[in-house]
Amino acid sequence: MGTSLNLTDAEWRKSSYSSTSGGDCVEVAEMDTPHIAIRDSKRPDGPHVTVTARAFTALVTAAAGGVLKT
Repeated sequence: MGTSLNLTDAEWRKSSYSSTSGGDCVEVAEMDTPHIAIRDSKRPDGPHVTVTARAFTALVTAAAGGVLKT
């Protein structure tokens, strides 16, 4: 997990479930490589993490199924 990818031209997007009120949101950017970049929408210049598309799918599936707890 985690690679050195150039994210200068990344096209970040929020989930359609995100509100416009500035809540806790993440943004994702699909890369040309088989990776997905993830960052905090409130800190666009802050750190990010990159994972493989397969790992991202597993994360979203687990979150949707209620497997992840805060």
